[in-house]
Amino acid sequence: MNGLHLTADLSGCPLLTLLVDEHELASRTRAAAEAAGLSVVGEQWHRFPDAPDGQPGGVTGMLLLAESHAALHTWPEIASVTLDVYVCNYGGDNSAKAEAMMAALIEMFSPAQARRQRLERGLLGGDAVA
Repeated sequence: MNGLHLTADLSGCPLLTLLVDEHELASRTRAAAEAAGLSVVGEQWHRFPDAPDGQPGGVTGMLLLAESHAALHTWPEIASVTLDVYVCNYGGDNSAKAEAMMAALIEMFSPAQARRQRLERGLLGGDAVA
């Protein structure tokens, strides 16, 4: 069950229409997963309603992957996005696929700033922690 968990916090995302369009986000996120060689087995997307002051609602969404998952959440009111890509490496090392998908997602949003994090998870066998 060892794997790689990547996250990114993006700010200064100039494509505000992308931050509120769940259908476009779903399509582009699926394309990024497939281009990276990951297998989409399900998904869920939700657009939040506009705020009373007229601010557009953001989007939260998730792809279920045979290798694990990818999720995102947008905040159009502050031009920000959070990304989460986790892949298991049980049958082979999918780390490069996770990195490729994360890079494609970051490029898709063209942020002014991107803070990335990387966590190796679930060591197996002799490397497992007791």
